[in-house]
Amino acid sequence: MAIDTRPGLDSRRLVALMQGVIARLGLDLRGRTVLTEAATGAYAVTPVLAALAGAQVWALGNASPHASASEVAAATLQLARSAGVVHRVDIVRDTSPDLLSRVDIVTNSGQVRPIDAAMISALRPSCVVPLMYESWEYRSSDLDLEACRDRGMLVAGTNERHPDVDVFSFLGPLALHHLHSAGLAVRGCRIIVLSDNEFAPFILAGLECCGADVVLARRLTPEVLDPVPDAVVVAMTPRAQPVLTSAEARMLAEGAPGTVIAQFWGDIDRARLSQLQVPIWPPRAPAAGHMAVLLSDIGPDAVVRLQAAGLKVGEVLARGLDKASDSERSLVQLM
Repeated sequence: MAIDTRPGLDSRRLVALMQGVIARLGLDLRGRTVLTEAATGAYAVTPVLAALAGAQVWALGNASPHASASEVAAATLQLARSAGVVHRVDIVRDTSPDLLSRVDIVTNSGQVRPIDAAMISALRPSCVVPLMYESWEYRSSDLDLEACRDRGMLVAGTNERHPDVDVFSFLGPLALHHLHSAGLAVRGCRIIVLSDNEFAPFILAGLECCGADVVLARRLTPEVLDPVPDAVVVAMTPRAQPVLTSAEARMLAEGAPGTVIAQFWGDIDRARLSQLQVPIWPPRAPAAGHMAVLLSDIGPDAVVRLQAAGLKVGEVLARGLDKASDSERSLVQLM
């Protein structure tokens, strides 16, 4: 287990980033109780953002793939202490019905997931669930949306492209970092971006700015693979089957030997690709439906923006859309 000690995550810098985005969004959670996760690294900001905005916070702090339970609690409380809000953050190990019955806002963060029917039945109907991503990225494994609707609970996605958030602009630098990590210079490389969603223009723009010859495609064809690309960035919306078909995998192996598959988003058949000797990055598969590369890989800036925006969606839902400004409404993507 390794804790992220990069200097860009210095607690003083994180506090400044959090204060800046709270002011920009006008995030105000005074009088609210928020259930979210404790974490290490960039994601430790979520409970602290809520506390800085005035909420009382319960942060689930169990062991994660990245740290032990004690390390998760220590990292979260240390950041809360640096921000001067440690008195508003309580680390909890589980969610009792009594605790859930007093929550106003629940985030669909890693430690909190899955928000299933049993958990939803213990929440108040007035409790709201902001998704910490856009509504079209919704995963049923995160949240039982029908159970929320049956209880009359509001759920909404977060407009990551809102001008005060602008998280999608970090996708280009993230793709660049991903390809650099795979051993590709990017500059002078021919790169296919395989995408069927809103990520595409941001990834394209970021790679083109760095001198790559970039082609956008929804499917791999012989024409797309001529001339042979250096890499295929897979940024497809996940579905029940792998986003690369068996025929595409064989076409890639036979027609573009040595081309790297850089998995960004969208599940792939790694066993089949490996059998065909197609190079894959990253070496470890993400969980089904999850991104293979994290915003936190390039620092905390985008994470702070995204988590604050998700909490702002929670604030707007809890306060009432009828009381929201036009800017606030444009941040909320109702499900």
